[in-house]
Amino acid sequence: MKNFAFTLVAAAAALTSGMAGAQTVFTVSSWLAPTHTASMAQKEWCDLLEKNTTGKMKCNFLPRGVTAAPGTYDAIKNGLADISYTVHGYTPGRFVYTQMAELPFLGNTSEPVAVAFNRVASKHPEFAAEHQGVKVLAFFTHGPGIVFNTKRPIAKVEDLSGLKFRVGGGMVNEISKTLGMNVTLKPAPDSYELLSGGVMDGTLFPAESTESFKIDKIIRHATTFPGGLYNTSFVFMMNQGKYDKLSADEKKAVDAISGETAARIFGRGWDKVDTRAFGLMQANGVVVTKADAKFVADVKTRTATLEQTWAKNAEAKGLKNAAKVLAEFRAEIAKLEK
Repeated sequence: MKNFAFTLVAAAAALTSGMAGAQTVFTVSSWLAPTHTASMAQKEWCDLLEKNTTGKMKCNFLPRGVTAAPGTYDAIKNGLADISYTVHGYTPGRFVYTQMAELPFLGNTSEPVAVAFNRVASKHPEFAAEHQGVKVLAFFTHGPGIVFNTKRPIAKVEDLSGLKFRVGGGMVNEISKTLGMNVTLKPAPDSYELLSGGVMDGTLFPAESTESFKIDKIIRHATTFPGGLYNTSFVFMMNQGKYDKLSADEKKAVDAISGETAARIFGRGWDKVDTRAFGLMQANGVVVTKADAKFVADVKTRTATLEQTWAKNAEAKGLKNAAKVLAEFRAEIAKLEK
């Protein structure tokens, strides 16, 4: 009888121990290399989650993305993986509100723009509602957009014509059209093949991407703009069903490091590699041209209608006072850059 009682106690203890050691594991996918700053930021977020929950919640990183970049949003929505990030512009026409973060001359570094984007988007539920099927963990942007090419210096709008450029879609496509550029929409990872094979003469990228996509020894010229010629908006997301099944405490743990905290992680990482990339450009003899006042003024004149068009389209879709939201966004960036 004593042995039976002991067995019951031991079994109960084992069960309790097993429950205490139970983990919630998220399957995490990235369409970029594990060494890319966005992949590393995603891992930093996961490491923080594991640390904050003393190992009760953790991430399992897949060795490769479950799909190519343009299919990532639907892959997370459909549960092929639990967590990932994607570029809004990779699915043209799907996202309107987030194009706000892709307009010209927003900010000189990623972190202030990413944090401001997340703050403003979080205040307006329409942004999250545009992401049906996923739980938005954060909105963020890469660093200021630069014009890179393999052929010649670009110091005025007219220099942009006659060259073939890769762009990632979204607002940057509209910006390039107003500047008379010949562009093709292709995901960032395709850049090396396109440029090395001469299919494209240039690409629009943040500085970081020259290193990440191994084109730092291919491109010969870069033109920078104060505040960036454009930005690219991203969403860091979780499958909605996975999130809904979490306990209240688990949701609290996820929420605590999402939003602004996650936006800062992504933005801060991007700024670090942007700085390093400029050093590599210098080492590789890339000629950097800073757009002068006239070039900037000409770009502003040509792209001026894009803000009004965005506001009109956003309001047609349901965002109230879109122009006011954009002004709020710019003011938040200015405050964060001080």
